[in-house]
Amino acid sequence: MTPSATALLLLLLPLGGALLTALFLRRRGEAAAWLSVGVAGVLLLLGLGLIFSGERFDRSVEWLRFGEFSLSLGFLFDDLAALMLFVVVFVGFWIHLFSLGYMKGDPHKARFFGGLSLFMFAMIGMTLADDLIMLFIFWELVGLSSYLLINFYFHKPAAVAASKKAFIVNRIGDFGFLLGIIWAYWAFGSINLNEIAVIIGEKPETIATGIALLLFCGAVGKSGQIPLHVWLPDAMEGPTPVSALIHAATMVAAGIYLLCRVSVVMTTEAATVILWIGVATAVYAGFCAIAQRDIKKILAYSTISQLGFMVAAFGLGTRLALADGGSITLGMVTAGAAAAMFHLTTHAFFKALLFLGAGSIIHACHHEQDIFKMGGLARSTPLTFITFTIGVLALIGMPFLAGFFSKDAILYLAWQVSPVAFYLLVLGALLTAFYMSRLWAVAFFGAPRSDGAKHAHENGPVMVVPLIVLALFSIVAGYDALYPEAFAAVMAAIPHPSGADKTLIVGVSVAVLVVGVLSALLFYRPGAAEDALERKARPVHRFLAARLWFDDVYNWYVAKVQQRLALVLSYLELVFISGLLVRGLAGFSGLLGLGLRSLHTGNLNAYLYWILIGLVLLWGLTIGLASGS
Repeated sequence: MTPSATALLLLLLPLGGALLTALFLRRRGEAAAWLSVGVAGVLLLLGLGLIFSGERFDRSVEWLRFGEFSLSLGFLFDDLAALMLFVVVFVGFWIHLFSLGYMKGDPHKARFFGGLSLFMFAMIGMTLADDLIMLFIFWELVGLSSYLLINFYFHKPAAVAASKKAFIVNRIGDFGFLLGIIWAYWAFGSINLNEIAVIIGEKPETIATGIALLLFCGAVGKSGQIPLHVWLPDAMEGPTPVSALIHAATMVAAGIYLLCRVSVVMTTEAATVILWIGVATAVYAGFCAIAQRDIKKILAYSTISQLGFMVAAFGLGTRLALADGGSITLGMVTAGAAAAMFHLTTHAFFKALLFLGAGSIIHACHHEQDIFKMGGLARSTPLTFITFTIGVLALIGMPFLAGFFSKDAILYLAWQVSPVAFYLLVLGALLTAFYMSRLWAVAFFGAPRSDGAKHAHENGPVMVVPLIVLALFSIVAGYDALYPEAFAAVMAAIPHPSGADKTLIVGVSVAVLVVGVLSALLFYRPGAAEDALERKARPVHRFLAARLWFDDVYNWYVAKVQQRLALVLSYLELVFISGLLVRGLAGFSGLLGLGLRSLHTGNLNAYLYWILIGLVLLWGLTIGLASGS
C-alpha cells in the first residue's frame, strides 16, 4: 500500500465507523463501542506504520474549480504532521479503550462512540490537510464533534448551555481564521501552504502580519487563549473521556499545530502579540485553578495554562528566528515550533492520564467531582492513585519526568528572548505546582468525606491499563533521544540549555517546584474538608472562583449592551425596512393601481383622448431633445 493510500485509509476508516454507527448501530451500544475501539486500534497500527516508514510526501488532486479558483484534496505529511498524528492515534486509542469501562451501562453509548469516531476523522483530516481551506473544513468538523460530545448529556441544562457556549465562542475565533484565509488568497493567489511559503517574501510585511494575526484568531478560540478561553472550563460537562481526548490532549492542541503549520507567514509583530497572549493566559488560568473545587475544572484551567505555555513558546521562538533580519523558510521548524510541539506531546500524555485518572475517581466515587468531598482514595483506589501521582509530578515539572524537559525548553527560550516573559512563566509554573499539589493532597488523603468516597473501589482492567500505559509515557516522553528518526526535524530544533544557562533553568525549575508543593501542603492539610483559601481570604477566593469576572463581563455585555443594541436595530428594522420599504412600497403600488384603474372607463372617446395626449407629450419630448442637441 502506498503512503498516500495509507493516509486516505486513515482518514476514511473513522468516518466509516461513524456512519455505520449512525445508520445501523444506534440501538446496539455494545456493538458500536467495540466497532469504535476496533477502528481506533486499526488507526493506531496504520498510523504507526506510516509514521515509522520514513515516507514524507505532499500529494493533492483537484476537487473543484470556479474560474481561476481551484480547490484540491491533498495530504501534507512531514515530521510535524507525523508527530501530531502520533499523538492523535496513540492517545486516542487508549482513551477509546478506557471509555469501554467508563460508559458501561449508559443507554446512549452508541451515540458517544459514534461521536468519538467522527472526531477522529476530523482530527486526522486536519492533521494531514495540505491547504488552508481543507484545514478549515476539518477544523470546523472538529468543533462540531466537540459540540455534540459536550452536549452528550442533553437532559442536563448545564451541558446544553456549555455546548452552545463552546460553539458560539469558537465561531468568533473561526470567523477571524476564515478572514485570514480569504486575505491570504487575495494576497498570494493561493491557499496551498507550500505555495504560500514560496510567495510570502514578495509581499509587504504588513500583509503577512495581518494574515498571521487573523489565522491566530482560530488558535485563540480552539486552544482556549484569552479572551476566548471561557468555553473550555464549561466544556467539562461532557463525559470525562471526551474531556481527556478532545479538551486536553488533541483538539485544544490543534491551535498550536495550526500556528506551527503556518509559521512561514509570521512576522516579529505578530509573534510579539502571540507571545504575550500566551504568557497572560498561562498566568491567568493558574490563578483561576487555585479556587476551583471540581476536579475536572481544575484540570481544565491547568490545560488552558499549559496551552498558554505552548503559545508563548511559539511566539518566543518565532521572534528569535526573525531577529536580526532572519526569516522562516519552507520546511523549517523553528525553536519555538519545536518547543511548542514537544510540550504538546508530553502534555498530551500526562494530561490525558490526569483526566482519565479523574474519570476513574469520579466513576469510583459514584460521580462525585468535588475534591473536598473525596478523601481516602489513596487506599481505596491504589493503582489510580499511583498513576495519577505520576501525572501530577510530570505536570508540575518533577526532574526526569516528561514535563520537566518540555517546560524547561520553554523557560530557556524565554530566558533568551524576554526576561519579563521568563519571570511570568516561572510564576505560571509556581501556580501549577501549587494547585496540583492542592488537588492531590485533598482528594487522595484523609478520611472519606462523602458516601461516594466511602464506597469507592478500584476500577476494572479496561480502565486501569490505559492509565498505566499513559503513566509510562508520562515518564519517558521527555527524553528526546528516545524519539525515533521519524520525528528528527522537530526533535533537533528543540532548544536545550547548557552550561550556566542549564544550571540557572534547572535551579529555578526545582526551586519553583519545591516552593509550590510545600506551600500547598502547608496551606491545605492533606484530607482537608474545606477550602482554606475561602476561609482565610474570602474576597480573594471569590474573585478567583469567579474566574476574574471574565464571564460576568461577557454576560453583562450580552445582557446590557448587545441586547439593547439588538432592540434598537429591531426598531430600525420595524420602521425603515418593514415600514417604509415593505409596507410603504406595497401601499404606494396599491395607490398607483387605484389611480390607474380610474383611467379605464370603458369609453372609446376617453381612450382616444389619452392616446392624443400621449402623442403630444412624445412630440414635445422629441422636439426638446432635438433642440438640446
